[in-house]
Amino acid sequence: MKNATTAGIIIIGNEILSGKVCDINSHFLVCELRNLGVDVRRISVIPDEIDIIGTEAEEFSRNYDYVFTSGGVGPTHDDVTMAGIAKGFGVKLVQHPEIEKLLTLRFKNNVNSALLKMTELPEGAEIICEQNMRFPVVSFKNIFVFPGIPDYLQNKFSLIKERFRSSSFYLKKIYLNTYESEIAERLNVVVAEHSGVAFGSYPITGAKEYRVLITAESKSEGSLSKAVDDLLRRLPQDIIVKVE
Repeated sequence: MKNATTAGIIIIGNEILSGKVCDINSHFLVCELRNLGVDVRRISVIPDEIDIIGTEAEEFSRNYDYVFTSGGVGPTHDDVTMAGIAKGFGVKLVQHPEIEKLLTLRFKNNVNSALLKMTELPEGAEIICEQNMRFPVVSFKNIFVFPGIPDYLQNKFSLIKERFRSSSFYLKKIYLNTYESEIAERLNVVVAEHSGVAFGSYPITGAKEYRVLITAESKSEGSLSKAVDDLLRRLPQDIIVKVE
């Protein structure tokens, strides 16, 4: 959608790719970002490998306004997200004094080399620390780094999400008691004539009242209304179940 704020999501973890863990973080982020007016353009799931992380992070950073990563930020051997981002942008990993201070205050004499690994950030990175955060969110350029544990990610994102808010999406839903093949030609004409509106068409199973859901979205409420009215005029009235 033209002029929309865009985002990419990178899910990092061998556990996702091997099926040991189900990814729910990308779905959460997509829903939250959509409500904030941000258009998610791509989701990538990649392994815990420094080179791949670096390549993906650099490409996403170039192509989207915001990038959100999930996973690979703990003290263990496979937590290599920071190293990957650093390599992708050709910068060093450096120890961040504020994170070191936080860890020292929390763990006192139990600070060890594994914990100190969590203080190493790509050079130039910043931290965002809000009340009720156990550990800050790290940002590097337009990349925001989140943990893979869903509860932690959701808590952190909810505390900083307003900084990503853009103009709202306007959405209309049209429920039809017909088959896609019966309305595809009419829909295609409307799509071609209303470039500022994004249409979706989805066959629905299990509902008695309707068989197809058409969605229409736009950043312009006026453009959306015109496009939906145009489509409704072209459709047989007896197949229209409801419009929301």
